[in-house]
Amino acid sequence: MAKEYSRTQRVADYLQRELAALIQHELRDPRIGMVSITGVDVSRDLAHARVYFTALGCDSDEDASEPAAALNKAAGFLRSQLSRDATMRSVPQLRFYFDTSVGQGRHLEELIRRATDADRQLGLGDTDSDEGN
Repeated sequence: MAKEYSRTQRVADYLQRELAALIQHELRDPRIGMVSITGVDVSRDLAHARVYFTALGCDSDEDASEPAAALNKAAGFLRSQLSRDATMRSVPQLRFYFDTSVGQGRHLEELIRRATDADRQLGLGDTDSDEGN
């Protein structure tokens, strides 16, 4: 039997959509810049939410320290805005963290590209057509 879509996952999806819109339209802090919400993890008791974000031009935690500080400072405002529209009994406490997985993915992509370029230079080429037969 398929696992049901849990309440915590529904709340996380809702928070991700709403926070993305609120940050884009309501926050005016220039330190935040262009931010994307990449994921939300909600605790089982729905009291706390870890919100993961990426910011344009930020590749590491050090680069994103300023947007993270601004988002964490605005967490109370965002939570109050969420409580106006949500039908939940209580809105989780929000805590923002920089998502390093996007930068790691970019790094892995670069390593793969370098490896394929090196293979081409050595004449190893693409052997995918022989593997299908």
